[in-house]
Amino acid sequence: MIQLPCPWCGPRNVTEFRYAGERTPRPDPGTATPRQWRAYLYLRRNPCGVVEENWYHTAGCRRFFTLHRDTASNAVKETR
Repeated sequence: MIQLPCPWCGPRNVTEFRYAGERTPRPDPGTATPRQWRAYLYLRRNPCGVVEENWYHTAGCRRFFTLHRDTASNAVKETR
């Protein structure tokens, strides 16, 4: 069982959360090309190692938070 530490509710089972994707910088809406928007919306790096991710606590406080997680071991490094 994987446990994620919610900054507001404490450690909870991963089934209480929804993965909201890798944290990526949003392009400037005024100057971004269609190619940049496509890359922002659909393309992900999927690296092996520590990744900054967005999660949503659906069964608890219903808030988004950022998590640094090692994708190779599922070890959580930091939560914001």
